[in-house]
Amino acid sequence: MRLTITGMTCDSCADHVREALEHVKGVSGVSVSYPGGTAEIEIAPGTPISDLVEAVRGAGYDARTVDQPGVSGSEETGRYPGKSLRVAVIGTGGAAMAGALKAAERGARVTVIERGTIGGTCVNVGCVPSKILIRMGHVAHLRRTSPFDSGISPCEPSVDRPRLREQQKARIEELRAAKYETVLEENENITVIRGEARFKGGHELIVNGADGSQETVAFDRCLVATGASPAVPPIPGLSGTPFWTSTDALDCEEIPRRLAVIGGSFVGVELAQAFARLGSLVAVLTRRTFLSREDPLIGQTVASFFREEGIEIVENARIERVVFDKDRFLLHVGGKWVTADRILVATGRTPNTSGLDLANVGVRTDAGGHIVVDPFLRTSASDIYAAGDCTPLPAFVYVAAAAGTRAGINMTGGEIVIDTDVVPAVIFTEPQVSTVGMSESRAREAGIEVDVRVLPLDNVPRALANFDTRGFIKMVAEARTGRLLGVQAVAPEAGEFIQTAALAIRSRMTVLELSDLLFPYLTMGEGLKLAAQTFYKDIRKLSCCAG
Repeated sequence: MRLTITGMTCDSCADHVREALEHVKGVSGVSVSYPGGTAEIEIAPGTPISDLVEAVRGAGYDARTVDQPGVSGSEETGRYPGKSLRVAVIGTGGAAMAGALKAAERGARVTVIERGTIGGTCVNVGCVPSKILIRMGHVAHLRRTSPFDSGISPCEPSVDRPRLREQQKARIEELRAAKYETVLEENENITVIRGEARFKGGHELIVNGADGSQETVAFDRCLVATGASPAVPPIPGLSGTPFWTSTDALDCEEIPRRLAVIGGSFVGVELAQAFARLGSLVAVLTRRTFLSREDPLIGQTVASFFREEGIEIVENARIERVVFDKDRFLLHVGGKWVTADRILVATGRTPNTSGLDLANVGVRTDAGGHIVVDPFLRTSASDIYAAGDCTPLPAFVYVAAAAGTRAGINMTGGEIVIDTDVVPAVIFTEPQVSTVGMSESRAREAGIEVDVRVLPLDNVPRALANFDTRGFIKMVAEARTGRLLGVQAVAPEAGEFIQTAALAIRSRMTVLELSDLLFPYLTMGEGLKLAAQTFYKDIRKLSCCAG
């Protein structure tokens, strides 16, 4: 028997499909080809094809019989694994939407419960508005200064924040309507209830509406995907003042003249640079070193660029007290006073789990309030799953969506894990910061002997052509085999090429194999090839496009 398999993206996917099929009763042998997109299966007479198809679906992929083109697994069986299941999903962000849609696709009757704005963090108060604001700052900066000022006259831009804010809000509303509200409304297997959910016990939720109404929602499976909110540190005097969180900053009506940013991680540094470029005098106060969670070279390099743009950085800052006096803030830091018109607190996020009454159903959380899940997204309570920023998984929307999809599959009879071994990440400063895999320090801590190379961008032809050679590409390889373990980059548009490095690491490529690939000339991505070549040759002695 041969099946056509869709949805595979690598050889590991083929392994997942093979393992799923091997568990089907009547199967005696399986061979799965990722390049061919097929599965060759030895089966006993009378083995239902539907069992094979549903095993593949349970692993998160789709299957179609080669002998009967046009006949899908769902059409053969007339059913889905999740048929008649009642699934409750708490939240409407990336994880919740992915889980709800996947469960509905697999036949479940889904009830989605949302207490606030449809769409969660990313589209409303996170990824989308922040990238718009960052882009606004980028455009303002280019009009003010660029590598080509001697031939293209620069000018000081006039920033009309109210008009920019309306443009930003319009795009957010457009995306929310198209990608969230309309999607939910048009899915006949999904019902949306507005209100705040909490576990009553067993397999029931109590939903309290804003109008004072209350209803009970019974479920067979439940997905908690309630996200997270900005954390506020216990700084004396801060509470009760009109400080900003990232949510407030992204929706601000005017650009403050002086802005103090508390926090030196990705949210704080992204918004610090954006506001500086839009006209604020910015000071970043960080309790540790700048971008302390990244490779030290990243923090040092980006900090130097920030200082060149006039952004003040105070590392190892201890804020003893905050005073709000009429229309200004005073921050007592290291025996000195820092004055600001606005304070932006960007010191991490707290999971939205405290009001769910998780103890009523035995759902365990960690010390930070995150819901503990296994690789299948199951919690410690039977039939309750969790995904997204309310769990300890990496707090990226694409991880949340992947986790939500897998939770949707597993709630409806599947058995597929979330693999976070290779997670690319981007910090949208300029130059951008992008990372994937192991850093040098993490690899050494794991006892791996490594070989490390750092390629300055003045060796990358595209950077030279752009007259912008700020930054580097760093590669970490296993010394014994040359296998690529990690990549860290500070470079213009670094986020656009980091996925290539992620695929190379996922495929267990060596730096030699990566350097042998064909990269288009005059792209920043070619820097990966050049960085890989530095492990065994002096690239300064190569001609352009040298293979």
